[in-house]
Amino acid sequence: MYTRKSRLSKAKRLRLLEHFVAGTTARAAAELVDVNRNTVNRFYFALRTIIAEEMEKAAPLHGEVEVDESYFGGRRKGKRGRGAAGKVPVFGLLKRGGRVYTLPIPNAKAKTLMPIIESRVVPDSIVYTDSFAGYNILDVSSFHHRRIDHGKAFAEGEENKRHINGIENFLESSKTASTQIQRHPAQALLPLPQRMRMALQRRKPQRALPPAVRVGQEGGVA
Repeated sequence: MYTRKSRLSKAKRLRLLEHFVAGTTARAAAELVDVNRNTVNRFYFALRTIIAEEMEKAAPLHGEVEVDESYFGGRRKGKRGRGAAGKVPVFGLLKRGGRVYTLPIPNAKAKTLMPIIESRVVPDSIVYTDSFAGYNILDVSSFHHRRIDHGKAFAEGEENKRHINGIENFLESSKTASTQIQRHPAQALLPLPQRMRMALQRRKPQRALPPAVRVGQEGGVA
C-alpha cells in the first residue's frame, strides 16, 4: 500500500483517510492537513485501488438484484442514452439492501452483459431489468427474470417491487459526480463506488466534515 512508502506521519494519514471517506476534495484535504496536493492525489488513488481489488474478491450478489447500464462522459451533441457516441458504457448490478458492483464495458450487447451477470449473481436469484433487448437472454437462463417497461411505468407488480430505481439512482448520482473529474481521464475507468468518494471536485475547503461513511457489512460502500 502507498502508506508504507509514505513519509506522512500516522496522524496525517489518518486525517487524510477521514477526508477520503467524507468526500473532501484533494485540494481541500491538502490545505486542511497541510500537505502537497499531489501527495493527497496519490494517497486517494492508492485507497481507490485497494477498494477495487476488494470488490473483485467479494462474493457474488444474491436474492433480488437490479441491473442497468449507463453512459458516462461530458455533454455532446447527437444521440443520447444507449449508443451515445464518445461515451463510456458502464454496467451496474445492485443487490437490494446490499452491495453495488459496477464496471466499464465495451458495449451493451447480450454477449457482453450475460457473462458478467453469470459471474456476479448467484443462480436462482431474481434479476430486475428494463425492457432493453440485451436482457432477453435472461428469460432462458438460471435466473428469475423480472422486466419493467419504462414506457408504461417505473414500478409494477405486487407492492411495486418490479423496478430498477435503486441501480438507476446510483448510476445517475455517480454520473453527476464523474462530470467534475474530466481533467483526470485515468480516474474515469475506476469502479463507480470509488468515484462516489473521489475528492477531485473544484470546491472550497470544507469547514466541517460530515459524519464518516462506513463500509457496509457485505463489503459495499454504505
